[in-house]
Formats: sequence, C-alpha cells, structure tokens
Amino acid sequence: MYHFMFGPDYAAGCPSCSAIADGFAGSVVHLANHDVTLMAVSRAPLAKLQAYKRRLGWTFPWASSFASDFNDDFNVRISEEQQRAGGAEYNYRRESAWVPDDGEGIVAEFAATCGTNAATYIRERPGVSAFVRDGGAVYHTYSAYARGLDGLWSMYQWLDRASLGRNETGAWWRRHDEYGQR
Repeated sequence: MYHFMFGPDYAAGCPSCSAIADGFAGSVVHLANHDVTLMAVSRAPLAKLQAYKRRLGWTFPWASSFASDFNDDFNVRISEEQQRAGGAEYNYRRESAWVPDDGEGIVAEFAATCGTNAATYIRERPGVSAFVRDGGAVYHTYSAYARGLDGLWSMYQWLDRASLGRNETGAWWRRHDEYGQR
C-alpha cells in the first residue's frame, strides 16, 4: 500500500507521489497474479481521489482514509499541533518543529500545485506499508518512508542508466499531464 500525499485540503495529489504512481500501471497485473494487491491510500475524500485518478488515467485501486486514524497509525500524517510542537515521528525518528515559510522553495512550489499552502502540504507524508492476511487476521509486515521509497521512482531507475545519469537541478518532475504547461 502506497501512502499517497493527497490531504483533504488538497486540490490535486502531490507531484512526487504522482510521479511514483505513474509507475504502478505495469506492475499491478503482475503483482495481482502473484497474490499481491498494489494500491494507494490517501486522506482526501474518495470522490476527489477518483476524479484525480481519472484525470491521470490510473487504474490501480485507491482507498480513502478520510475521517479515520489510518494515516496517523502508520505515521504518514502529522497534525497541526504536532507540527508546531515538533512531537511528530516520521521515518522512525522524532522531527523537530518545522512550519515552513509559504513564500519560496520547492515545498511552497509543490504545495501551490496541490492548491494548498506549505504548512498544510507537509502534514501529509509518503510511505509504503505491506500487510498479510492469515486466516481472519491482518498483520502489518513492513513500512518504509522518505528515502526508503527511492526504488519506487521508476523514472530514476532509467535515468540512473542513461548516459547523463540524473543530470538534475532541483525538482524537475511534474504530473505527467502538466509537461509543456509551464
């Protein structure tokens, strides 16, 4: 399960999570035939997720955890109170208080593309979790966050093998339907 950054107050999904999700399409059928379901979960209401999914042409399952504690349980959501107090745990460590300036930088830029401000944007966090069902019980077997998600960026697997490598300056990616619009 991919914890996709798309909060209830977002107008669109996170550009980085969207780039990662673009790589799901080819894997879903192979994983399903290995008794594995690849899916995403976000806190935005289901209707908002379904509209975004249609916009980007995705077919993988996507669940809404709106109005539940699911994202809190897996440390992929930070409340406003936690954000200000620095009491949030993410990526297996306690973070210091950080409320970003909404003026400049990549966080503010990505937040704007999601229709929100930087502070709201970073309350959602990416991650991946795995579960197994054994009889009637479901067990959490794995989670990774932050740099532990690097292998999911399918485009980087190709760029790392290209003649110029990543050859990047800053965050260059966009949602796949936004190239050529800036």
